Amino acid sequence: MDTAQLGALMEELGRAATEAASVLALATSTQKDAALRAAAAAVRAQAAQILAANERDLAAARARRLSAPRLERLRLEMRGIEAIAASCETLAAMADPVGRVSAEWQRPNGLKIQRVLVPLGVIGIIYESRPNVTADAGALCLKSGNAVILRGGSECEYSNRALHECLVAGLTQAGLPATCIQLVPTSDRAAVGYLLAGMAEYLDVIVPRGGKALVERVKREARVPVLGHLEGNCHVYIDRDADVRMARTIAVNAKMRRTGICGAAETLLIDAACVATHLAPVVQDLLAAGCEVRGDATVQAVDPRVRRASEEDWYTEYLDAIIAARVVAGVDEAIAHIARYGSAHTESIVTENRATAERFLQRVDSAIVLHNASTQFADGGEFGMGAEIGISTERLHARGPVGAEELTSYKYVVRGAGQVRP
Repeated sequence: MDTAQLGALMEELGRAATEAASVLALATSTQKDAALRAAAAAVRAQAAQILAANERDLAAARARRLSAPRLERLRLEMRGIEAIAASCETLAAMADPVGRVSAEWQRPNGLKIQRVLVPLGVIGIIYESRPNVTADAGALCLKSGNAVILRGGSECEYSNRALHECLVAGLTQAGLPATCIQLVPTSDRAAVGYLLAGMAEYLDVIVPRGGKALVERVKREARVPVLGHLEGNCHVYIDRDADVRMARTIAVNAKMRRTGICGAAETLLIDAACVATHLAPVVQDLLAAGCEVRGDATVQAVDPRVRRASEEDWYTEYLDAIIAARVVAGVDEAIAHIARYGSAHTESIVTENRATAERFLQRVDSAIVLHNASTQFADGGEFGMGAEIGISTERLHARGPVGAEELTSYKYVVRGAGQVRP
């Protein structure tokens, strides 16, 4: 596709999204929820076709020798199909954020002021290797009254198309424009550049969902605000007052449940005061689960299979079955380590000492902090949001799981009775 053709295609997507956004912003909750339920029904009805499309993507990915973590993110199974449908239904059952009054007050002069949630407008979403993002992003934007232009990775082209068809079926059945949710219909890489730098007239925000290289590019080239995170260098700190069985369970789950997600633990910190009782069991559990452990001298002494950790390891988001482990002199040193090396994503403390837990929760400046729970709970669905568009580590607008409410802005509605300002 030449430059002129691509430009015409992208401009048409932008114009259609702008028109659709004006319709969707005024759609009733009943109408949006009906579209979500119809989309869920379509996903279930088309499960076999979706899985066949996904297998086509997987075969091409294997031929291109994509890494195991990327293949894992790409793969859909029947339970994943059901999770997508259930997520749409969960969103449909939730309260509509659009139009909600988040605050209201009356001034001494009689003016009545309300802060009311409104859609952002048109959202561009660029993502890699995760076909479920097509459904999650489309559904969340629909619920929050935003039109969306989706640009998935070429490695999940057929899966994305199949899921997009289900979303469009839901929109159509509910009487909403099919263009409320659009999928860029070309795998031409130049489309990403155009979406980032050539569509400021149409887009209100861009959300990247993918690896560090993609997010860096989006933040560098985008001409509209970006909502997202660069890395998920997440930590688990095992305190001297941690229950050893709980610590073992949480450490393995946080790292190994799914190694390729941004909420997977990448660094394990262990209090020097409990090395004798906690370090060896936790490290050996991780090794037994197939995890490579890279540690400092104390951690290396536990097992000959532990490799020496480098300075770079403390900064690294592996997205693989690898974890860096270090012994620290208590909670304050753990907090300092996270502040220096972390990415402000998700951190967990394991302890039975409530005062220590509160110190950690208050002083660690990350989007999500947990006490006695796995970092793998860094997920909008697990937070009761129905789904998420990603985890934001930004400090403006949204932080943490970005659900339907986080895809809204607000306006002030002021009602008077003839007041004029003296």
